[in-house]
Amino acid sequence: MDIGIYAINGARYMVGEEPTWITAQETKTDPVKFKEGVDETIQFQMGFPSGAVASCLSTYAMNNLDRFFLNGDKGFAEMQPSTGYGPIKGRTNKGELTQPHTTHQTVQMDEMAGIILEGRQPIVPVDGEEGLRDLKIIDAIYDAVRTGKKVMLK
Repeated sequence: MDIGIYAINGARYMVGEEPTWITAQETKTDPVKFKEGVDETIQFQMGFPSGAVASCLSTYAMNNLDRFFLNGDKGFAEMQPSTGYGPIKGRTNKGELTQPHTTHQTVQMDEMAGIILEGRQPIVPVDGEEGLRDLKIIDAIYDAVRTGKKVMLK
């Protein structure tokens, strides 16, 4: 629930669609540290209307996995690291992606302050709809882990 959200959002944003189904598997190598109800590693797959499939992993047990990779008919895109504090590096089949290093939390706080103090309109709606979509997907991941079955999303 803590770090898997980055893979969920990355897949949704890269594919440009909402998933229609979920499958998932959980692995625990240290049941003392990762007691019942505490995630260690969850692998999950999300299927999209176009036929795209995202294969994702959320773990506290392995290092150096901070990576997004998209492969498609017209090329690829990759970010590694992808969710850390930076600098984030990327490349595509057309070459390297270069963006200046930005402290994301500073940008986020500045934008929130502008919304509150200056009446600016947010770039992404802050009405809770994105969070609700995320939580429905997370619930489906946990259902798929618990049941071992594909979970369909509405």
